[in-house]
Amino acid sequence: MDTYRLSRDIPVARGYDLVVAGGGPAGCAAAIAAGRRGAKVLLVEAMGCLGGMSTSGLVTAFDPMANGEKMLVGGIMREIVETMYQRGFISEHAAPDFWRRRFHCWTPFKVEGLKLVLDELTAAANVEVRFFTRLIDADVTGRQVNGVVVQNVEGYHYVEAKTFIDATGDAVLADLCGADYREAGRDTPGIMPPTLCFIVAGIDFAAYDRSVVQERLETAIAEGFFTVPDKHHPGTFAVGPTTSMLNVGHVFDMNAVKERSLSQGMMQGRRMVQEYVDFYRKYIPGFEHVELMMTGALMGVRESRRIVGEYELSFADYLARREFPDQIGVFNKAVDIHPYDGSDEEFARFREEFFDKGRLQPGEHFGIPYRILVPKGWTNLWVAGRCASSDVQVHGSIRVQPAAAMMGEAAGTAAVQAIEHAQSAVSLDTVRLVASLREAGAHLP
Repeated sequence: MDTYRLSRDIPVARGYDLVVAGGGPAGCAAAIAAGRRGAKVLLVEAMGCLGGMSTSGLVTAFDPMANGEKMLVGGIMREIVETMYQRGFISEHAAPDFWRRRFHCWTPFKVEGLKLVLDELTAAANVEVRFFTRLIDADVTGRQVNGVVVQNVEGYHYVEAKTFIDATGDAVLADLCGADYREAGRDTPGIMPPTLCFIVAGIDFAAYDRSVVQERLETAIAEGFFTVPDKHHPGTFAVGPTTSMLNVGHVFDMNAVKERSLSQGMMQGRRMVQEYVDFYRKYIPGFEHVELMMTGALMGVRESRRIVGEYELSFADYLARREFPDQIGVFNKAVDIHPYDGSDEEFARFREEFFDKGRLQPGEHFGIPYRILVPKGWTNLWVAGRCASSDVQVHGSIRVQPAAAMMGEAAGTAAVQAIEHAQSAVSLDTVRLVASLREAGAHLP
């Protein structure tokens, strides 16, 4: 490939304690946690709102936060959910028991409410948010990050800071820094397929019978209704009296860190959405007059890159219900690795893993250790969310919004602690970190 050398003088911004890349659940929690501790925080987000997959991606249902006996997710994530409930931004179909106690229960929410709450929480924590801003380079000495280059409508800027958190989901900052990572499809047999989520209106929920969906989906597939046959159907999440988010359909073989594949995947996703809207109108009672309102501005990516961290959380840890001295959260969600293709064999593999081999029981949990947030050997760089260090199977459990937020809060707290006590990411006093997280409301047995 031919190359073009870019060389120019650009403005320099100094004085930041922390730069957080990515404003999804992990990045918001990281920025809020650090801001509340007095740090000067810059949060850069490529879209025009905070929330990431939960807002721009229309994944408008929080994954399970309780284990059938108690709520495992505390801290900032619990504060967000409780605030949204108090202000009427949780779906009318969801009660507090959904997130405070019930086993493997999803909590639907109103997307515009979450956008507003995240705006308010970051502002209250004095976090400086820059929308429509992307990372394009990193300035690194050894395994220390000195600054990053960002680009937005005002051009390029070099931002200097003491600490950095990659909450991009795709490990964009870690990649720019040269940190080691594992890439789905390159270092794994396949890529867990994404879904383009969408919102529909005009539903008669009184006539809707969820129990018939799978049977009628398979009937439609047998009748040749779909361009891409796919028996795995995550389903619908009611977000209003007549509206619902649909998390259905898979864009198989899409690579989220390859621009051409991602672009083609978005186009394919929009075509598939039209097929699923037509399917619901024709086959599902209560959806006869359904209308498509919008598709996600972000593809619902489930797997792309995961860093090589100071520790790799494994499926053996999950099965052992292992806890760690440095754990920054505990979780219970099943291993949820969607079928890699539309075959009956892959659908059977998914069902066996999700409902049997990869599911903890009510009352159980496993620990999420701090070390999976630190790229191996790096001193002032953390990751949080989907790009944390784990094997493929555990990634299928912790890739979701509540776990991402717990990781983000831990990373933001760790960054401030590192500055205040002259510690590095790889040698952080985790006893102090865990104590700080407990004081902030984290559930850490």
